[in-house]
Amino acid sequence: MKSITFFSTTLLNGLSAGFFFAWSVSVILGTKKVSNFTYLETMQNINKEILNPLFFLIFFGSLAALILNTALQFNNKLVFWLLLSSTMIYLLGTFGVTALGNVPLNNELEALNISQLNALELKNFRTYYEGHWNMYHNIRTLSTMISFILLLISIFIQKIF
Repeated sequence: MKSITFFSTTLLNGLSAGFFFAWSVSVILGTKKVSNFTYLETMQNINKEILNPLFFLIFFGSLAALILNTALQFNNKLVFWLLLSSTMIYLLGTFGVTALGNVPLNNELEALNISQLNALELKNFRTYYEGHWNMYHNIRTLSTMISFILLLISIFIQKIF
């Protein structure tokens, strides 16, 4: 049970970290090169499509697996503390930032009828949205990567001790 949980946690957390990192080094770079209307329209479409079972499995499953894995390692103190740290960083820095930062911005964008905005309104909303959204995204990307690194360290520590 512990091995399967450790493997599942590592896989889900790695996929989550990889997803956020890949977004940072591809999608964000690409969207910086499009017009304000195209950017906002693209983000509206992405925000709808991301709400799918596979994304939910990786995003929520990673947190659930981290919590379960941490609980299962309670008697292995060093691994437990590494996993608890990994879990808290994912919970606050990835899950929390997404829920309290990115999602409210996505909801604001969804409520916006961009076809009715003039050029200045499009520019102003994009500047506001993109700046904040990318800042939150950078936090959750870094948090997920740190969470994953702590998880990997815990695997090596468990093998040594």
